[in-house]
Amino acid sequence: MTHDHDHTPASFNRAFAIGIALNLGFVLIEAFYGWRVDSLALLADAGHNLSDVAGLVLAWGGALAGRLRPDARHTYGWKRATILAAFANALMLLMAIGALAWEAISRLLAPPVLPAAQGVTLMLVAGIGILINTATALLFMRGRSSDLNIRSAFVHMAADALVSAGVVVAGALTLWMAWVWLDPLVSLIIAGVILIGTWDLLRQSLHLLFDGVPDSVDPQAVRDCLGALPGVSCVHDLHIWATGTSQIVLTAQLVMPQGQADDAFLQRATAQLHQEFDITHVTLQVMKEAFTRACGAPEQPAHDRHEH
Repeated sequence: MTHDHDHTPASFNRAFAIGIALNLGFVLIEAFYGWRVDSLALLADAGHNLSDVAGLVLAWGGALAGRLRPDARHTYGWKRATILAAFANALMLLMAIGALAWEAISRLLAPPVLPAAQGVTLMLVAGIGILINTATALLFMRGRSSDLNIRSAFVHMAADALVSAGVVVAGALTLWMAWVWLDPLVSLIIAGVILIGTWDLLRQSLHLLFDGVPDSVDPQAVRDCLGALPGVSCVHDLHIWATGTSQIVLTAQLVMPQGQADDAFLQRATAQLHQEFDITHVTLQVMKEAFTRACGAPEQPAHDRHEH
C-alpha cells in the first residue's frame, strides 16, 4: 500500500479574523443607526448580519478542526468538520433567503411609508455594507474553487454585498420616483439569485457528507488511469471520497496476475493520481486475483462468499 499525505490546505485564519471583526463592527453600526432613526428595517438587518458573523465563526471553526492532526481514534483527523460547516452555512443561507422573501412579499402586499431622512440613512448604511461584505468576500476569493468550506464563506459574504447593493439602488429610485414597490421586488430577485448559488453549495456539501465522489473527479477516468498501468489487468473495488472540503481519498485493488508491484510502480501510480485528479491520499492493494467482493456487487452463493 502507498499513501500520499503531502497536501496541507491553505490557512485562511487571517481572512476569518478580519472578516469577523469587520462584520461585527458593521452589526454595531447598523444597530446604532437603527435605534437612532427608529428604523425597524435596519435593526432587523443588524440581526441578519449577526447571523453572518455566526456563519463566519462556523466556517472558521470547521477549518480549524480540519487541521487537527489524526490520532489512533480519528485516523483521518477532523477534516469532515469542514464539510459539516459548509452544509450548515448553506442551511443558514437558505433560511436567510426565506426570511428575505417573506419580508419582501409582505411589503409588496402592504408597502411601508419611508420618511426621506430614514431612506437616506438606509442607503448610507447599506453602502457601508457593500464595502464591508465585498471586502470580506474578496478575502476568501482565492480559496472558493478548491475548498467548499471557504466557498460557503465567500458565497455568504457575496450574497450580502448583493443584498446591500439592491437596497441602495432600490432606495434611491424609491426616494426619487416614489416607487415603493421596487424595494421588495428587487429583494425577491436577489433572493432568487442567491438561491441558485446556495442550492449548489447545499447539494455538494450533502453529497460529500455521504461519501460521494467529488464533482471534480470522473470515477471512470480514474479507473481507466489505473487500468492502463503496466501489468494491471483489472481495477477492483474502487472507492473515491472526500475526508474534507480540500482532500480527496482513493482506495482500490489492482489485479496484477504477473506478480507484486514494486515501490517505483506504486510511487508512479500515486503521483499520476495526484497530478491528474488531485487525489491526495492513495491506498492501493495489489493481488494476483481478486479474492474479495466489491462493495455493491451482487451477493455470491454462500459457498463462494468471502469476507469484505
